[in-house]
Amino acid sequence: MKFPFPSWNQVTPVQVYQTEQGRYGEVETLIYDKKCFYDEKSRQVLDAERRLVLLSGLIIIEGDINPGKVIEGYVVVEGERKNIYRAKRPRNPDGSVFSTELELS
Repeated sequence: MKFPFPSWNQVTPVQVYQTEQGRYGEVETLIYDKKCFYDEKSRQVLDAERRLVLLSGLIIIEGDINPGKVIEGYVVVEGERKNIYRAKRPRNPDGSVFSTELELS
């Protein structure tokens, strides 16, 4: 069973870039260039070392934008570059990926 995704609220254009360490330095790959749901509400969380981190927003994209890989890199939203702090992939009851959520720092 799959839940319906509210695609009517995806109105903000975004580009998501994956960064990986290559042979000659860091390699940037564009993995998503469409619209998303963007919440620019800031909030604070504690990281693994119990330090306070200020998050500057949340992006929600339908489905899995980079299957089988950890998403590390940055996004360009509304002309501003923001780093990806953490990525989540909530699942449907049948096990498929419902959305990709990127927390931005």
